[in-house]
Amino acid sequence: MTQHLDSKRLHRPGYGTVLAAVLGLVAALSLGVIGQARAVAAEKAPADRWSDRAHGFASLAGGTTGGAGGKVVTVTDQASLAAYAGAEEPYVIRVSGAIAVEPFGSDIVVTSNKTIIGVGDTGEIVHGELHLNPGTHNVIIRNLTIRDSYVEGDWDGKTTDFDAIQMDTVDHVWIDHNRFTHMGDGLLDIRKDSRYITVSYNRFTNHNKAFGIGWTTNVLTEMTIDHNWFRGTKQRNPSADNLAYAHLYNNYLSSQVADGDPVWTYGNWARGRTKMVIENSYYDGVQHPYQADATAELVQRGSILKNTSGRTDVWGTAFDPRSFYAYRIDPAAAVPSLVSRFSGPQKRIGVTLHVPADYPTVQAAVDAVPDQNAVPVTIAVAPGTYRAKVFIPASKPRIVLQGTGHDRSDTVIVYDTPAEYGGSTGSATVRIAANDVTARHLTFSNDFDEAAVELKGEQALAMKTTGDRIVFEDTAFLGNQDTLMTDSPKLDVISRVFIRDSYIEGDVDFIYGRATTVIERSVIRALSRGSDSNNGYITAASTWTGNPYGFLITRSKVVSDAPDQSFHLGRPWHPGGEPAAVAQVLLRDTELPAAVKTSPWTDMSGFSWKDARFAEYRNSGPGAAPSADRPQLGAADARTYTVANYLKGTDGWAPHARH
Repeated sequence: MTQHLDSKRLHRPGYGTVLAAVLGLVAALSLGVIGQARAVAAEKAPADRWSDRAHGFASLAGGTTGGAGGKVVTVTDQASLAAYAGAEEPYVIRVSGAIAVEPFGSDIVVTSNKTIIGVGDTGEIVHGELHLNPGTHNVIIRNLTIRDSYVEGDWDGKTTDFDAIQMDTVDHVWIDHNRFTHMGDGLLDIRKDSRYITVSYNRFTNHNKAFGIGWTTNVLTEMTIDHNWFRGTKQRNPSADNLAYAHLYNNYLSSQVADGDPVWTYGNWARGRTKMVIENSYYDGVQHPYQADATAELVQRGSILKNTSGRTDVWGTAFDPRSFYAYRIDPAAAVPSLVSRFSGPQKRIGVTLHVPADYPTVQAAVDAVPDQNAVPVTIAVAPGTYRAKVFIPASKPRIVLQGTGHDRSDTVIVYDTPAEYGGSTGSATVRIAANDVTARHLTFSNDFDEAAVELKGEQALAMKTTGDRIVFEDTAFLGNQDTLMTDSPKLDVISRVFIRDSYIEGDVDFIYGRATTVIERSVIRALSRGSDSNNGYITAASTWTGNPYGFLITRSKVVSDAPDQSFHLGRPWHPGGEPAAVAQVLLRDTELPAAVKTSPWTDMSGFSWKDARFAEYRNSGPGAAPSADRPQLGAADARTYTVANYLKGTDGWAPHARH
């Protein structure tokens, strides 16, 4: 953006040393009530209810990852669904809206290495079946409704074989958070030595033969069945024939169909030589809740029976599920509430792309996101240092970029390009041109060493944004000159950025640009360059004159190891001498260090700071001492210059209200 000051900063303080103080400050700034609310929310909806990683038997022997690593596509018609589901290469296939399958009852063949997932809770397959042929492996089917292939009058499903999902001799399949209802034969048929299967958080409703497993003389199948709701179903809830291991826990069986049949109305049945373990399930209004053939083994513990009758068989030792995998079990009394709330398609289940487990780089995951995607896609970045640039183009909105470490410093995206090589924009480690992008629990860094070389263009951005409705939560931005640029596509276009509970460091103009930007409950570190008089400028806003809201720094803390009276709060940047770029910066309710000058605003490139819109309000600390050169906002104006007003725009955007 601007020429660097002649004197170089002599050293960079250890980030780890600073971090402890920063974390303590952010914790203090965050209201205790917020922390309590988060804890309560986590207790009500544990993260594993939404996990996109298979559990139970599907997680063993290499695991089940579906189409991970493949391109993400969105389908709205049968032809596209069939083409992608049957392709040789891996795909993550998002089903948006209802797809009516023709002819009635037809199969959509699903090949190996596929994820088929509903968009929000809208994805439906109507009048058709997902079919996995022998040899198919590594398939995930999630968040869908599959419904209505029932043939009127054929209650027993004897004339058709119109299942919701059918598979023969497959391995590694995870079926999760679906709704199956009113089909022609079975809702879910898993047959002929299929192995390593998990069926979780599904709803089976309005049907006769719900869920059958087996139909083989071999005893090979391993299956986990948890947190499913069987409601208004008559039999096979499930029926498990010759399973090596059947682990059923926290399932809810209710409102069983009462058709006067005393024999074939039942809950769980261990048939043949099945070994079945049932834990903490809930049976309400069920005839024959659980039964076992004399050749089978069935262990039951912790379940609740209400308004039930008939068989509750228990014999043999079966097996110990924990010898195969770890799992969390809910109290049986909580099952009706939990399963009725969390089973079936969920709006918040989307697509999560894992780096580097599924995609080797962050950019590869970004590239896999479909253009103009309508619902958020999360890119989950594992702890580590990723030395590469990242660009999120305008065509890929609604991305959530999220570090998965315990601390934001665990996951670092870093590069070392200065503006000398590619200009200011080209220097940015990360660029976000898309709208509606959120980043959390990450560190963005440009570690170009300005003290080691002598260049004209030493600006080195860690982050540049031009998109609208950008959110950074618990993020760190590390650099020297021009660390963080929040901009817009052109002068008279307003983009908005919200930064909370974060850390920003730099020396010259290290928070700059024309986007409306709110920095709340954060730490800003003004780095010393070794000068006794001028170590730099925190802000360099270039707000469009038609925009009343530029930068707001509020409820934050500025820290610095620079000498007293050696740092400016900011200066007005007029790119290319543009007269309509008139900086607007307000610091309010923020602690300032002694390093801040008593006259904290200064001119830039022939433009007077007095013509800009600079102000403070109720700041504190040794750097907030009043002077004639420190415009203060009046109380009446302070009621206007709020976080809400900066961000709301014309669409009422309010990211600050989510906490």
